[in-house]
Amino acid sequence: MSRTEPDVGAGRGEEHRARADYTGGVYGSMLATSVIVGAGTLGSFPRAELVILLVLTGVVFWLAHVHAQVFGARLTRRTPDRRMLLHVCRDEWPIVQAAFPPAAAVAVSPLLGLDVEGALWLALSVAVAGQVGWSAAAARRAGAGWGMVAVSGVVNLVLGLVIISFKLFLKH
Repeated sequence: MSRTEPDVGAGRGEEHRARADYTGGVYGSMLATSVIVGAGTLGSFPRAELVILLVLTGVVFWLAHVHAQVFGARLTRRTPDRRMLLHVCRDEWPIVQAAFPPAAAVAVSPLLGLDVEGALWLALSVAVAGQVGWSAAAARRAGAGWGMVAVSGVVNLVLGLVIISFKLFLKH
């Protein structure tokens, strides 16, 4: 069973866990981190531009994931219907949700007295923290013990730091 196919016979706990798949949140946070790094290597830009870029990129990737899930269902000979489409849209929504905290960080950065470079670093920190948080929440909701939650968090922290290292490498 894929995460977009509800199991009609599943119990409450199983159904809750199925809805607690935060893979899209982890993916969306990594996507946001990559967008911030890419935008930051291009030089100075208006903050509103980065906020819009983060949100719109999240929406486009969300739509791409919804399309892929629905098209994939068609290939497996299941006829997509409205219920399935709404289910897929909800399951993939964390991709968009993950873009909001870094976008908000950029938006409030002038209130914190940050210049553009400071805004980028704040947004990167928020995106990586979100990535770690989504992965830890996913592991915990899946029933993993605290050790596996920590491993999941550390792996995602390292992945985020790898993306940030690209920013450092591309700037110098």
